[in-house]
Amino acid sequence: MTNSKTTAPLYPKSHILAASGVAALLSLALLVFPSREVEARKTFIDLGLEQQDEKPQSQAVEAKAGSDLAKAESPFPSISAPDSTATDIAVTEPADEPQDKREHTITVANGDTLSTIFTKVGLPSSTVHDVLASQKEAKQFTRLRVGQTLEFKLAEDGSLESLHSSLSKLESIRLERTSKGYVFKKEQIKPQIDSGYAAGRIESSLFLAAKQAGLSHNLTMDLANIFGYDIDFAMDIRTGDSFEVIYEEKTVDGERVGTGNILAARFTNRGKTHTAVRYTNAQGVSSYYTADGDSMRKAFIRTPVDFARISSRFSNGRKHPILNKIRAHKGVDYAAPRGTPIKAAGDGKVVLAGRSGGYGNTVVIQHGQRYRTLYAHMQGFAKGIRNGSTVKQGQIIGYIGTTGLSTGPHLHYEFQVNGVHVDPLSIKTAMADPIAKSEKQRFLLQSKPLLARMDKERSTMLALNKQ
Repeated sequence: MTNSKTTAPLYPKSHILAASGVAALLSLALLVFPSREVEARKTFIDLGLEQQDEKPQSQAVEAKAGSDLAKAESPFPSISAPDSTATDIAVTEPADEPQDKREHTITVANGDTLSTIFTKVGLPSSTVHDVLASQKEAKQFTRLRVGQTLEFKLAEDGSLESLHSSLSKLESIRLERTSKGYVFKKEQIKPQIDSGYAAGRIESSLFLAAKQAGLSHNLTMDLANIFGYDIDFAMDIRTGDSFEVIYEEKTVDGERVGTGNILAARFTNRGKTHTAVRYTNAQGVSSYYTADGDSMRKAFIRTPVDFARISSRFSNGRKHPILNKIRAHKGVDYAAPRGTPIKAAGDGKVVLAGRSGGYGNTVVIQHGQRYRTLYAHMQGFAKGIRNGSTVKQGQIIGYIGTTGLSTGPHLHYEFQVNGVHVDPLSIKTAMADPIAKSEKQRFLLQSKPLLARMDKERSTMLALNKQ
């Protein structure tokens, strides 16, 4: 008979229970708190889901935990656990999509030049020279703006095949290599032309009121130029003045990309309403006319500087600010920032463009036989302005400065009639020719619907404001 003897445990029962508890806690920790690498992978996947599929984060977590959602087909990396005891999660990374090394898109950054951009795509400086020397128009590629994109296409040998850049939503430029060298092309998209309406009331300035009404800077300047023969925007504007405008709106695929000409406008100044309608005659010449067909254009514009402030008026007994003595002030001073453009008051011929004593840089224009205008203290002359050159009304002839006897940047403007100085602010000159009688009916057919629309739009706005 064999006696069996039970072997005593190597460790106390209490120790075994404690060790089992610790092992269970460690296993739980590994399941609940994955490794740093796994956590990073989970973060990557969660972000991808939120950005591309816009699923709630809770759904992404369920997919990782092995729910039914993980079995569905998905464009994102799949997650799998090789066995039930695994404490790590395997991630299948998406394969990188092959990139065409022949095509490059570069966004212009601050400090970039055409040479540095060509270097970024691996093109030598000789290619830049060849591009710019190909055609005069190719130099437009050097006028870079921050944020502008340049699209390169290279040949198999790494040379430049084509270059394209959008200048605006309506215009782009392209350079293509041919057997005869590089060829420059300007591509323009023809927009759809619709009409828009805007109205405003002046509280402090025309520019602010126009901006609040949704008018661009260019449309505001056009509005002032249209009524510049009848309204002096330097001294006539008052609080409560108002305006209405119907203008061309340019769209491409339903998106507004710019504005065109003003088609019709009204401006009420000091209680008097002025109306203008754009009309193109049979010869293709466009101009603005009153509702009755009289020309808005006159022989001279009221002010040669837009939106300037009158700092000194015409006077026979003004005290000169520098000479400190009584001297006749034979013109009007318009104060404006240095560099502000100065316009010719009317068509004429330049009889002086140069330095003239205390007047500083001066331009004198002869208008026919009777009239002459003078513009003094200029910072400089516009391109092409010299003795003997001809100018058109509204053409820029120079810029505000402080040359000569001047205490600050301003334009000194004089007006002579038959050699006698007169107050430029008091001049009343005849209008240009009205619409020809043969075209009057055609003009009315175009102008009446525009004016009727302004009436309707204004009535609608008034009704809405009363609600």
